[in-house]
Amino acid sequence: MAEARGGIPPVDPTRAAYVYMQVADHIAARITAGELRLGARLPGERDLAEEYGVAIGTARRAIQELRDRGLLMTLPAKGTFVTERRPDDFGSEAAGAAGSG
Repeated sequence: MAEARGGIPPVDPTRAAYVYMQVADHIAARITAGELRLGARLPGERDLAEEYGVAIGTARRAIQELRDRGLLMTLPAKGTFVTERRPDDFGSEAAGAAGSG
């Protein structure tokens, strides 16, 4: 299973939360911490499943969750990449929109 990195807790299947959300949150935290840089290619779903000790369907669902959040994009036959938009980008955009008017 993935180890704690920089104080980011690893996935715990005994927690009262969906495992795919824990995986997605852990990957999102790695992006925010700068461990996974913008434009970085993520390992394949099988490799992620092995790294986190989860089923491939769980890894696939976590990747879909991160695509829905706008943190990743998948290019067929190319891979899954960290997008140019980071979670803190959304906050600064919202603050700018609230201040203009």
